[in-house]
Amino acid sequence: MVCHLRYLGREKEHRWSPIECTAAEGQGWGGIRTNLACDIIGHFAIQLGGFFFMMAFMLGRAEPGKLEAPFSSEDISGQNQVKASVQRRIRQSIADEYPSLEPLLDDLLPKKSPMIVVKCQNHLNLVVVNNVPLFFNIRDGPYMPTLRLLHQYPDIMKKFQVDRGAIKFVLSGANIMCPGLTSPGGVLDDEVEEETPVAIMAEGKQHALAIGFTKMSAKDIKTINKGIGVDNMHYLNDGLWKMEKLE
Repeated sequence: MVCHLRYLGREKEHRWSPIECTAAEGQGWGGIRTNLACDIIGHFAIQLGGFFFMMAFMLGRAEPGKLEAPFSSEDISGQNQVKASVQRRIRQSIADEYPSLEPLLDDLLPKKSPMIVVKCQNHLNLVVVNNVPLFFNIRDGPYMPTLRLLHQYPDIMKKFQVDRGAIKFVLSGANIMCPGLTSPGGVLDDEVEEETPVAIMAEGKQHALAIGFTKMSAKDIKTINKGIGVDNMHYLNDGLWKMEKLE
């Protein structure tokens, strides 16, 4: 219901429910002023809440070291076909990190197919076979699957789940804040330790929307419940997702 009120010398169109309008009529101008004051305070409270939420989002923005969109050949600093010994070491590292993937490595990383390591800005390396990026790491950190590969083999990684409210921020590249994992809708695997690659799932969604690297253990995320819990390394529609093949 729309009520037309005079407030500070002006007629103000105010949208209230029928109950609110009836109450205002019964209360007179004192009640109307009270309702209007509550509206004004509520408006600024909403604006202030939005400000603090955006500040938390900005503090959680992904740090350098990942392929942001758009990604181009200018971000590649070099690429090399690795020797057999290096290829074996990479395969073993991946098998150690993801034991359930080991039986599939002969198909994913065939010994007779050239393995290319592509070096990108921010110390990021891609493992490429047949022009397809399959894994990545930063400096000498653990290898992580691309999201496209994870969607083919969804059970190879430990999983965390964010609540619905965190989805749009994760898809904008923000790191995952602890409250997004501990609030209703969030799910943690208690066995996950600090500095572990994890698949980031989302409430109500079937497939992972990001690959993360924990800054805290799951237990610490629950206990501390503030700050960044997981670094967002790779997310849907970022540069790595868009680069299906390396030309």
